[in-house]
Amino acid sequence: MAVKTLKWVGGIDGYLEIIDQRILPGEYKIIRCCTVKQLYDAIKMLAVRGAPAIGVAGGYGAVLSLQEFSQKNADRKARRTGRQKTEDRRQRLENSAVSAVKVLKRDCEYLASSRPTAVNLRWAIERIVKCAEKSEGKTLLGLRKAVLKEANVICREDVEMCRKIGANGDRFIKNGMGILTHCNAGALATAGQGTALSVLYEAKKRGKKFGVFVDETRPLLQGARLTAWELKRAKIDTTVICDNMAAALMRDGLIDMVITGADRIAANGDAANKTGTYCLSVLAKAHRIPFYIAAPSSTFDLKTKTGKDIPIEQRSADEIRFCGDKQTAPDGVDIYNPAFDVTPAENITAIITERGVIEKPNGHRVKKNFI
Repeated sequence: MAVKTLKWVGGIDGYLEIIDQRILPGEYKIIRCCTVKQLYDAIKMLAVRGAPAIGVAGGYGAVLSLQEFSQKNADRKARRTGRQKTEDRRQRLENSAVSAVKVLKRDCEYLASSRPTAVNLRWAIERIVKCAEKSEGKTLLGLRKAVLKEANVICREDVEMCRKIGANGDRFIKNGMGILTHCNAGALATAGQGTALSVLYEAKKRGKKFGVFVDETRPLLQGARLTAWELKRAKIDTTVICDNMAAALMRDGLIDMVITGADRIAANGDAANKTGTYCLSVLAKAHRIPFYIAAPSSTFDLKTKTGKDIPIEQRSADEIRFCGDKQTAPDGVDIYNPAFDVTPAENITAIITERGVIEKPNGHRVKKNFI
Protein backbone atom coordinates (compact mmCIF):
# COMPACT_ATOMS: atom_id res chain seq x y z
CA MET A 1 0.00 0.00 0.00
CA ALA A 2 1.50 3.33 -1.09
CA VAL A 3 1.89 6.09 1.47
CA LYS A 4 -0.44 9.10 1.35
CA THR A 5 1.88 12.09 1.22
CA LEU A 6 -0.89 14.70 1.55
CA LYS A 7 -4.56 14.78 2.51
CA TRP A 8 -7.19 17.47 2.91
CA VAL A 9 -9.13 17.07 6.15
CA GLY A 10 -12.63 18.52 6.53
CA GLY A 11 -14.66 20.88 4.37
CA ILE A 12 -14.09 24.52 3.42
CA ASP A 13 -12.83 25.24 6.94
CA GLY A 14 -10.50 22.24 6.93
CA TYR A 15 -6.72 21.95 6.63
CA LEU A 16 -4.02 20.16 4.66
CA GLU A 17 -2.03 17.32 6.22
CA ILE A 18 1.36 16.46 4.73
CA ILE A 19 4.15 14.04 5.59
CA ASP A 20 7.26 16.00 6.60
CA GLN A 21 9.74 14.59 4.09
CA ARG A 22 12.67 16.52 5.56
CA ILE A 23 13.01 14.10 8.46
CA LEU A 24 12.34 10.75 6.76
CA PRO A 25 13.34 7.98 7.17
CA GLY A 26 14.39 8.58 10.77
CA GLU A 27 11.07 10.06 11.85
CA TYR A 28 7.54 9.90 10.45
CA LYS A 29 5.67 13.11 11.22
CA ILE A 30 2.51 14.75 9.91
CA ILE A 31 2.44 18.53 9.48
CA ARG A 32 -0.84 20.45 9.52
CA CYS A 33 -1.00 23.44 7.13
CA CYS A 34 -3.73 25.90 8.08
CA THR A 35 -2.49 29.06 6.34
CA VAL A 36 -1.04 30.04 2.98
CA LYS A 37 2.23 31.03 4.66
CA GLN A 38 2.57 27.63 6.34
CA LEU A 39 2.03 25.89 3.01
CA TYR A 40 4.50 28.19 1.21
CA ASP A 41 7.16 27.33 3.79
CA ALA A 42 6.37 23.60 3.54
CA ILE A 43 6.85 23.70 -0.25
CA LYS A 44 9.89 25.97 -0.20
CA MET A 45 11.70 23.96 2.48
CA LEU A 46 10.77 20.61 0.86
CA ALA A 47 8.55 19.28 3.62
CA VAL A 48 6.31 18.45 0.65
CA ARG A 49 8.02 18.00 -2.72
CA GLY A 50 7.65 16.35 -6.12
CA ALA A 51 6.06 18.21 -9.03
CA PRO A 52 2.62 16.51 -8.94
CA ALA A 53 2.41 16.67 -5.13
CA ILE A 54 3.14 20.38 -4.91
CA GLY A 55 0.63 20.96 -7.70
CA VAL A 56 -2.07 19.27 -5.62
CA ALA A 57 -0.89 21.16 -2.54
CA GLY A 58 -1.13 24.44 -4.46
CA GLY A 59 -4.76 23.71 -5.27
CA TYR A 60 -5.53 23.30 -1.58
CA GLY A 61 -3.52 26.45 -0.89
CA ALA A 62 -6.24 28.37 -2.74
CA VAL A 63 -8.78 26.89 -0.32
CA LEU A 64 -6.67 28.16 2.58
CA SER A 65 -6.48 31.59 0.94
CA LEU A 66 -10.28 31.91 0.81
CA GLN A 67 -10.51 30.55 4.33
CA GLU A 68 -8.23 33.35 5.59
CA PHE A 69 -10.11 35.95 3.54
CA SER A 70 -13.43 34.83 5.01
CA GLN A 71 -12.11 34.90 8.57
CA LYS A 72 -10.59 38.38 8.21
CA ASN A 73 -13.85 39.74 6.86
CA ALA A 74 -15.81 38.11 9.66
CA ASP A 75 -13.48 39.71 12.21
CA ARG A 76 -13.88 43.14 10.63
CA LYS A 77 -17.65 42.71 10.50
CA ALA A 78 -17.72 41.97 14.22
CA ARG A 79 -15.95 45.28 14.91
CA ARG A 80 -18.34 47.42 12.85
CA THR A 81 -20.59 50.09 14.35
CA GLY A 82 -24.12 50.66 13.09
CA ARG A 83 -23.40 54.34 12.58
CA GLN A 84 -20.96 53.85 9.72
CA LYS A 85 -23.08 53.51 6.59
CA THR A 86 -20.11 54.03 4.30
CA GLU A 87 -18.27 51.35 6.27
CA ASP A 88 -21.21 49.00 5.75
CA ARG A 89 -21.00 49.58 2.01
CA ARG A 90 -17.26 48.91 2.00
CA GLN A 91 -17.68 45.75 4.06
CA ARG A 92 -20.28 44.39 1.64
CA LEU A 93 -17.85 44.98 -1.20
CA GLU A 94 -14.99 43.31 0.61
CA ASN A 95 -17.15 40.31 1.44
CA SER A 96 -18.02 39.79 -2.20
CA ALA A 97 -16.64 36.91 -4.23
CA VAL A 98 -15.00 39.41 -6.60
CA SER A 99 -12.77 40.77 -3.83
CA ALA A 100 -12.05 37.25 -2.62
CA VAL A 101 -10.84 36.22 -6.08
CA LYS A 102 -8.41 39.14 -6.12
CA VAL A 103 -6.90 37.97 -2.84
CA LEU A 104 -6.84 34.37 -4.09
CA LYS A 105 -4.88 35.40 -7.19
CA ARG A 106 -2.34 37.26 -5.07
CA ASP A 107 -1.88 34.30 -2.74
CA CYS A 108 -1.61 31.88 -5.64
CA GLU A 109 1.21 33.93 -7.19
CA TYR A 110 2.94 33.85 -3.83
CA LEU A 111 2.66 30.06 -3.67
CA ALA A 112 3.85 29.67 -7.26
CA SER A 113 7.05 31.56 -6.45
CA SER A 114 8.09 28.90 -3.92
CA ARG A 115 9.34 26.44 -6.59
CA PRO A 116 9.79 28.02 -10.05
CA THR A 117 10.97 24.99 -12.06
CA ALA A 118 8.21 22.45 -11.39
CA VAL A 119 5.43 23.44 -13.78
CA ASN A 120 2.69 21.38 -12.07
CA LEU A 121 2.41 23.95 -9.28
CA ARG A 122 1.57 26.80 -11.65
CA TRP A 123 -0.59 24.49 -13.78
CA ALA A 124 -2.77 23.61 -10.77
CA ILE A 125 -2.93 27.19 -9.55
CA GLU A 126 -3.96 28.53 -12.96
CA ARG A 127 -6.67 25.90 -13.12
CA ILE A 128 -7.95 26.92 -9.68
CA VAL A 129 -7.90 30.60 -10.64
CA LYS A 130 -10.01 29.89 -13.75
CA CYS A 131 -12.48 28.00 -11.57
CA ALA A 132 -12.61 30.93 -9.14
CA GLU A 133 -13.14 33.47 -11.94
CA LYS A 134 -16.12 31.48 -13.21
CA SER A 135 -17.54 31.56 -9.67
CA GLU A 136 -17.19 35.33 -9.07
CA GLY A 137 -20.93 35.81 -9.40
CA LYS A 138 -21.61 33.40 -6.56
CA THR A 139 -21.68 34.19 -2.87
CA LEU A 140 -18.41 33.93 -0.96
CA LEU A 141 -19.62 30.62 0.46
CA GLY A 142 -20.40 29.36 -3.03
CA LEU A 143 -16.96 30.42 -4.25
CA ARG A 144 -15.24 28.60 -1.40
CA LYS A 145 -17.17 25.41 -2.09
CA ALA A 146 -16.39 25.59 -5.81
CA VAL A 147 -12.65 26.04 -5.21
CA LEU A 148 -12.50 23.15 -2.72
CA LYS A 149 -14.38 20.95 -5.19
CA GLU A 150 -11.85 21.78 -7.94
CA ALA A 151 -8.89 21.12 -5.62
CA ASN A 152 -10.38 17.73 -4.73
CA VAL A 153 -10.83 16.95 -8.44
CA ILE A 154 -7.16 17.79 -9.11
CA CYS A 155 -6.15 15.47 -6.29
CA ARG A 156 -8.32 12.58 -7.53
CA GLU A 157 -7.05 13.06 -11.08
CA ASP A 158 -3.48 12.85 -9.82
CA VAL A 159 -4.19 9.51 -8.15
CA GLU A 160 -5.67 8.11 -11.36
CA MET A 161 -2.86 9.62 -13.43
CA CYS A 162 -0.30 7.73 -11.35
CA ARG A 163 -2.08 4.43 -11.89
CA LYS A 164 -2.28 4.95 -15.65
CA ILE A 165 1.42 5.88 -15.93
CA GLY A 166 2.30 2.68 -14.11
CA ALA A 167 0.07 0.60 -16.38
CA ASN A 168 1.51 2.21 -19.51
CA GLY A 169 5.11 1.69 -18.39
CA ASP A 170 4.83 -1.84 -17.02
CA ARG A 171 5.67 -3.40 -20.40
CA PHE A 172 9.21 -2.03 -20.29
CA ILE A 173 10.10 -4.07 -17.19
CA LYS A 174 11.20 -7.67 -17.65
CA ASN A 175 11.98 -10.36 -15.12
CA GLY A 176 15.52 -10.22 -13.79
CA MET A 177 16.15 -6.59 -14.72
CA GLY A 178 18.36 -4.20 -12.79
CA ILE A 179 16.68 -0.80 -12.80
CA LEU A 180 18.29 2.51 -11.83
CA THR A 181 16.32 5.50 -10.58
CA HIS A 182 17.29 8.96 -9.35
CA CYS A 183 15.72 11.22 -6.70
CA ASN A 184 12.15 10.34 -5.68
CA ALA A 185 9.29 9.97 -8.14
CA GLY A 186 7.06 7.82 -5.98
CA ALA A 187 4.05 8.19 -3.71
CA LEU A 188 5.90 10.83 -1.70
CA ALA A 189 6.09 13.00 -4.84
CA THR A 190 2.43 12.69 -5.87
CA ALA A 191 -1.07 12.29 -4.49
CA GLY A 192 -1.09 8.70 -5.75
CA GLN A 193 1.52 5.94 -6.10
CA GLY A 194 4.04 8.00 -8.05
CA THR A 195 5.25 8.38 -11.62
CA ALA A 196 8.54 6.51 -12.18
CA LEU A 197 7.94 4.34 -9.12
CA SER A 198 4.36 3.67 -10.22
CA VAL A 199 5.83 1.72 -13.12
CA LEU A 200 7.73 -0.42 -10.61
CA TYR A 201 4.70 -0.87 -8.37
CA GLU A 202 2.52 -1.99 -11.27
CA ALA A 203 5.20 -4.43 -12.46
CA LYS A 204 5.40 -5.92 -8.97
CA LYS A 205 1.60 -6.33 -8.87
CA ARG A 206 1.92 -8.41 -12.04
CA GLY A 207 4.42 -10.72 -10.37
CA LYS A 208 7.59 -9.50 -12.09
CA LYS A 209 10.89 -9.97 -10.27
CA PHE A 210 13.49 -7.22 -10.56
CA GLY A 211 15.97 -5.23 -8.53
CA VAL A 212 16.21 -1.46 -8.13
CA PHE A 213 19.38 0.57 -7.69
CA VAL A 214 18.63 3.90 -6.03
CA ASP A 215 20.97 6.85 -6.45
CA GLU A 216 21.39 8.55 -3.07
CA THR A 217 20.76 11.88 -4.89
CA ARG A 218 22.97 14.53 -3.37
CA PRO A 219 22.76 17.02 -1.81
CA LEU A 220 19.50 16.25 0.02
CA LEU A 221 19.53 12.46 -0.42
CA GLN A 222 15.97 12.09 -1.69
CA GLY A 223 16.90 8.73 -3.18
CA ALA A 224 18.53 7.26 -0.09
CA ARG A 225 16.03 8.78 2.35
CA LEU A 226 12.76 8.68 0.43
CA THR A 227 12.84 6.31 -2.55
CA ALA A 228 14.61 3.54 -0.62
CA TRP A 229 12.12 4.00 2.23
CA GLU A 230 9.18 3.67 -0.17
CA LEU A 231 10.55 0.66 -2.02
CA LYS A 232 11.41 -1.14 1.20
CA ARG A 233 7.82 -0.67 2.40
CA ALA A 234 6.66 -2.12 -0.92
CA LYS A 235 9.02 -5.12 -0.45
CA ILE A 236 10.88 -4.42 -3.69
CA ASP A 237 14.54 -5.52 -3.87
CA THR A 238 16.42 -2.24 -3.32
CA THR A 239 20.10 -1.24 -3.27
CA VAL A 240 21.24 2.33 -2.52
CA ILE A 241 24.34 3.56 -4.37
CA CYS A 242 26.31 6.80 -4.36
CA ASP A 243 25.56 9.03 -7.34
CA ASN A 244 29.02 8.51 -8.82
CA MET A 245 28.73 4.70 -8.90
CA ALA A 246 26.22 4.47 -11.76
CA ALA A 247 28.78 4.33 -14.59
CA ALA A 248 30.63 1.36 -13.12
CA LEU A 249 27.38 -0.54 -12.58
CA MET A 250 26.38 0.08 -16.18
CA ARG A 251 29.78 -1.07 -17.44
CA ASP A 252 29.48 -4.25 -15.38
CA GLY A 253 26.06 -5.09 -16.84
CA LEU A 254 24.06 -4.56 -13.66
CA ILE A 255 21.78 -1.86 -15.07
CA ASP A 256 19.23 -2.76 -17.77
CA MET A 257 17.18 0.43 -17.76
CA VAL A 258 17.01 3.87 -16.15
CA ILE A 259 13.73 5.51 -15.18
CA THR A 260 13.16 8.90 -13.52
CA GLY A 261 10.43 11.46 -13.10
CA ALA A 262 10.45 15.05 -14.38
CA ASP A 263 9.52 18.48 -13.05
CA ARG A 264 9.01 20.19 -16.41
CA ILE A 265 9.07 18.92 -19.99
CA ALA A 266 9.50 21.40 -22.85
CA ALA A 267 7.59 21.30 -26.12
CA ASN A 268 10.49 19.53 -27.88
CA GLY A 269 10.74 16.77 -25.24
CA ASP A 270 13.69 18.15 -23.23
CA ALA A 271 13.06 17.32 -19.57
CA ALA A 272 14.12 19.02 -16.34
CA ASN A 273 14.56 16.74 -13.35
CA LYS A 274 16.65 16.58 -10.20
CA THR A 275 20.25 17.57 -10.82
CA GLY A 276 22.26 14.52 -11.86
CA THR A 277 19.60 13.17 -14.21
CA TYR A 278 21.33 14.56 -17.30
CA CYS A 279 24.53 12.77 -16.28
CA LEU A 280 22.65 9.46 -16.08
CA SER A 281 21.14 10.00 -19.53
CA VAL A 282 24.62 10.49 -21.02
CA LEU A 283 25.92 7.38 -19.28
CA ALA A 284 22.91 5.33 -20.37
CA LYS A 285 23.35 6.43 -23.98
CA ALA A 286 27.05 5.54 -23.91
CA HIS A 287 26.24 2.06 -22.56
CA ARG A 288 23.21 1.57 -24.87
CA ILE A 289 20.81 1.34 -21.95
CA PRO A 290 17.23 2.62 -22.40
CA PHE A 291 16.46 5.81 -20.48
CA TYR A 292 12.82 6.51 -19.60
CA ILE A 293 11.02 9.50 -18.10
CA ALA A 294 7.65 8.97 -16.43
CA ALA A 295 5.54 12.10 -15.98
CA PRO A 296 1.93 13.29 -16.28
CA SER A 297 0.61 15.56 -19.02
CA SER A 298 0.50 18.40 -16.47
CA THR A 299 4.33 18.33 -16.38
CA PHE A 300 4.54 19.30 -20.06
CA ASP A 301 4.97 23.02 -20.69
CA LEU A 302 4.16 23.52 -24.37
CA LYS A 303 4.81 27.26 -24.03
CA THR A 304 8.47 26.48 -23.30
CA LYS A 305 10.09 25.58 -26.61
CA THR A 306 13.26 23.82 -25.40
CA GLY A 307 15.06 22.89 -22.21
CA LYS A 308 17.21 26.01 -22.51
CA ASP A 309 14.12 28.07 -21.69
CA ILE A 310 13.28 26.20 -18.48
CA PRO A 311 14.02 28.29 -15.35
CA ILE A 312 16.32 26.38 -13.00
CA GLU A 313 15.81 26.91 -9.30
CA GLN A 314 18.96 27.81 -7.36
CA ARG A 315 18.90 26.62 -3.76
CA SER A 316 20.79 27.52 -0.60
CA ALA A 317 24.56 26.93 -0.50
CA ASP A 318 24.12 25.38 2.95
CA GLU A 319 22.46 22.34 1.37
CA ILE A 320 25.92 21.49 0.00
CA ARG A 321 28.07 23.08 2.71
CA PHE A 322 26.38 20.86 5.30
CA CYS A 323 25.28 17.24 5.35
CA GLY A 324 22.66 17.19 8.06
CA ASP A 325 24.14 19.24 10.89
CA LYS A 326 27.75 18.46 9.97
CA GLN A 327 29.75 20.95 7.89
CA THR A 328 31.45 19.24 4.95
CA ALA A 329 32.81 22.22 2.98
CA PRO A 330 34.89 25.12 4.34
CA ASP A 331 33.53 28.60 4.82
CA GLY A 332 34.51 31.07 2.12
CA VAL A 333 34.37 28.75 -0.90
CA ASP A 334 31.85 29.34 -3.69
CA ILE A 335 29.04 26.81 -3.96
CA TYR A 336 26.82 26.17 -6.96
CA ASN A 337 23.55 24.44 -6.13
CA PRO A 338 21.00 24.17 -8.96
CA ALA A 339 18.09 21.95 -7.95
CA PHE A 340 17.58 20.62 -11.49
CA ASP A 341 19.31 19.94 -14.78
CA VAL A 342 17.89 19.33 -18.25
CA THR A 343 18.08 16.08 -20.19
CA PRO A 344 17.84 16.62 -23.97
CA ALA A 345 15.11 14.72 -25.79
CA GLU A 346 17.71 12.92 -27.90
CA ASN A 347 18.90 11.09 -24.76
CA ILE A 348 15.40 9.91 -23.81
CA THR A 349 14.20 6.54 -25.11
CA ALA A 350 10.57 7.30 -24.25
CA ILE A 351 8.37 9.47 -22.04
CA ILE A 352 5.67 7.50 -20.24
CA THR A 353 2.50 9.50 -19.55
CA GLU A 354 -1.04 8.68 -18.44
CA ARG A 355 -2.12 9.23 -22.07
CA GLY A 356 0.37 6.77 -23.51
CA VAL A 357 4.06 6.47 -24.37
CA ILE A 358 5.97 8.99 -26.47
CA GLU A 359 8.73 7.00 -28.17
CA LYS A 360 11.87 8.92 -29.19
CA PRO A 361 10.33 12.22 -28.11
CA ASN A 362 10.55 15.32 -30.28
CA GLY A 363 8.36 18.35 -30.88
CA HIS A 364 6.03 16.59 -33.31
CA ARG A 365 5.52 13.51 -31.10
CA VAL A 366 4.99 15.59 -27.97
CA LYS A 367 2.38 17.72 -29.72
CA LYS A 368 0.63 14.61 -31.03
CA ASN A 369 0.28 13.36 -27.44
CA PHE A 370 -2.01 16.30 -26.69
CA ILE A 371 -4.28 15.99 -29.72
